[in-house]
Amino acid sequence: MSHVSSHSPPGQSPLRTVQVLGGSAVSGAHVRSLASGLVARGVRVTVCAPTEIDGAYDFTGVGAHHVHVPRSSDPASVATLRSACADADLVHAHGLHAGFRATLALGRRRTPLVVTWHTRSYAEGARAHLLRLLERRVAKAAAVVLGASAELVDRARSRGARDARLAAVALPAPRRADSRDDTDRPRSKTRAELGATDRPLLMAVGTLDRHRGYETLLDAAREWRGLDPAPLLVVAGEGPLRSVLQQRIEDEELPVRLVGRRDDISELIAAADLALLPGGPEARSVLAQEALHARVPLVAAAVGSVPDLVGDGAELVPYGDAEALATTVVRLLGDPGLREALRERGARQAATWPTEDETVAQVLSVYDELTRLRPLG
Repeated sequence: MSHVSSHSPPGQSPLRTVQVLGGSAVSGAHVRSLASGLVARGVRVTVCAPTEIDGAYDFTGVGAHHVHVPRSSDPASVATLRSACADADLVHAHGLHAGFRATLALGRRRTPLVVTWHTRSYAEGARAHLLRLLERRVAKAAAVVLGASAELVDRARSRGARDARLAAVALPAPRRADSRDDTDRPRSKTRAELGATDRPLLMAVGTLDRHRGYETLLDAAREWRGLDPAPLLVVAGEGPLRSVLQQRIEDEELPVRLVGRRDDISELIAAADLALLPGGPEARSVLAQEALHARVPLVAAAVGSVPDLVGDGAELVPYGDAEALATTVVRLLGDPGLREALRERGARQAATWPTEDETVAQVLSVYDELTRLRPLG
């Protein structure tokens, strides 16, 4: 515990933090990485999240204490969160809805609140007005808002944040075996399970909603189904568009499988010939980061902060352009040399991203700034 002294001066107890999160993959992976780094530096970490999220990310496995708090903002959920935050020196919420629950739980307490905005939320009509109110409430309640992209930092400022900063958000690099044989065995097993032993496998991941370009993806699948063998597109995720997409797949006999929510996303992406990102509101797409880390060629829509994230490490196509997407996929599948060049560029780009250590160090410097005047323990 040699690091403890830097965050616990003599006579002062260790810094006690509560991490609050909802259910997204990006915040789950980030909080596990953050909890691991904070615990290693002598910080006490309590993670408030639904039990199934702890099951997927094993926060207790890295030394954090887990408290089951359902996703909803109902009074019982907020009361559980309030008691978990009772003796915290600082509360850090991940995502807009987690930020709102933390705001309700803290009430008039003076405990500093940090909120990380990982993704941009979308809504229309009356819901857009409610979303704006929610963003304003959370932005104003937070001592610091950390935005995973410049766009989110600007958005937080426009909603009244006193202090909004760009935050490094590292995704833990997949832990893979060094030997090629070891990585090939699970890869072939995954491909067999998905039904892609003797055909190319394309992989997409994300909530099935209309901001993520899945309709465009199915339009593109119609174009490449004439290849021999026809590539199989596998989509992992759940959401309101599921039945609509499934109906189209059946009606048009598209080579596409919807496999629902999965907890083995890293393995699925690593088994793919290409990863596809047709759109989406994430500031730092988990799929993009996983694909480049795993040296899987990525074709992505040039939307939001994706171009900044991937640089020249992915093939970018216009958002909503099914023809451009299909043409790029067919070109890459037919050219192994092009795929290899893209793998190399992707790996170089991934090496420029912030490391987990740098992410933890930045967050900890924010915590120190907000808790400098803590009473002695």
